[in-house]
Amino acid sequence: MTSEQLLNRAIAYHDPQGLWSTFAGDFKVVMKTPNRPDRHSIITIDLVNNYFNLSVDRNGKTSFREITNQQCRYQDTDGSIITTVVTDSLCERTVMYRNYYTYLYGLPMKLRDPGTIMTSDHPTTVNFQGKEYLTISVSYSPEVGTDVWQFYFDPETYRMEIYQFLKHGEPNTGEYILLTGEANIQGIRMPRDRAWYYNKDNIYLGTDYLMGGG
Repeated sequence: MTSEQLLNRAIAYHDPQGLWSTFAGDFKVVMKTPNRPDRHSIITIDLVNNYFNLSVDRNGKTSFREITNQQCRYQDTDGSIITTVVTDSLCERTVMYRNYYTYLYGLPMKLRDPGTIMTSDHPTTVNFQGKEYLTISVSYSPEVGTDVWQFYFDPETYRMEIYQFLKHGEPNTGEYILLTGEANIQGIRMPRDRAWYYNKDNIYLGTDYLMGGG
């Protein structure tokens, strides 16, 4: 099996009807981290209309970030609403959140995006915490990103169960994320729970719980 064939099978598992490219929906994520209040987020993504909204409630404080085509709006720390354009530096954090959530919840389909570079023609077999996985490693063209990612797939179902990244490809940097459970969001099989750990020393960071959506 080639890396391309493995990716095709993984995408067929997670997006069997080929719906990601026209995804339009919302979902709730609860982030639980040690010694911090839970963060409740509602994420809305509409790929066709280039719309993104992140509404957050943490410890009774609410905020939002929104992109509509080339317009950007967000709530500042003092509660005021800032309106600007996507290319303005004031919108950098909102763009970062849009890219972050679209990437993570669009995997493995996002591995078809321009600028993604598979580092090997064939997958490797890796034993991680007592289970063997088929893995694909990718890097990115400079304008897209500098991290190196590895994706772990069940060798029988091709379900994505772990991903891991190294900052600039350097050992003992970055994090790995364990994916458990599954939620069907707009016909796409998304991992339900994502537990984050540092690669170095396996330090637990927190878990994102996908609570469903529309």
